[in-house]
Formats: sequence, C-alpha cells, structure tokens
Amino acid sequence: MTPPAGIPLSEKEVLSWAQNILEARFRRSNYLTSPQHVKDYLMAALATEEREVFGIILLDSQHGVLGFEILFHGTIDTASVYPREVIKSVLNANAAAVILTHNHPSGRPEPSTADVALTKRLETALETVEVRLLDHLVIGGADSVSFAERGLL
Repeated sequence: MTPPAGIPLSEKEVLSWAQNILEARFRRSNYLTSPQHVKDYLMAALATEEREVFGIILLDSQHGVLGFEILFHGTIDTASVYPREVIKSVLNANAAAVILTHNHPSGRPEPSTADVALTKRLETALETVEVRLLDHLVIGGADSVSFAERGLL
C-alpha cells in the first residue's frame, strides 16, 4: 500500500503507514526474536496516542505472538489498569506469557513509582494463573524503557 507518486503525506499519515508496515512485520514473524523488534513495533503503535494507554502482547509457550491488545485508555498522564481485566484477556487468549506496555505522552519513558508498583501487582496476579511476565515496556516518543533490562522484574 503505497501512495501515488508526488502526493504529499501528513505526519499522521506517514506514522500510520509506518505502523502498518511494522505491524505486518511483527505479525508475520510471529515469534519475538529481538527486544528491539518489539520496541520498534510498540513505538510505532503508540506514537500517535495523545493519552496514556495500557496494552499487552499475548504470547504462546514458545513466545509466538497471539496478539496485541490495548486494554485501557486514560488521560494525558495516567491510565487506570485493572488486574482482573488483564487476567481475563490473558485467559481468553490462552496465553502462556505476556509483555506489558504503556506510553507516556510526555515523551519521557522513565517509569514512575506507580508504574513499578502496578507491574509488581500484575506480576503477582499473572503468577497466580501460571502466566510469565516477560517485560513491561514504557514508550515515550522515540525512546523506551524495559523493566526487564533495568532488573525491575
């Protein structure tokens, strides 16, 4: 899907096209082989969000991608996340592992104290149903922070 030659595209259209391309690659590969691949996909997927959103990547036992869902929409600096709804989505997909993600519309991906506390609550809830939490990625513009890489999981 390419635009006709010579037709200018808005920034929003370019980001939408980039998101479509990365999503196609993400789903086509079906397996997570690179943390950078996941970060690139999530940065494109969440780049145009003006409010904070919280989502999950659902994975099978071999880390094959079952899907990506945005579960909660919030305000400019917070989103209410309910562990019960996260668990419901995980069980509906029959996922064996998940990667959590949310964006910071401010562009600064530094996790807050509340982000760390929420991640621990979700990790405990997921352990209860024998689902592994592989990572929680915070996306802020063109940057991201991985809880796994920071040793927070």
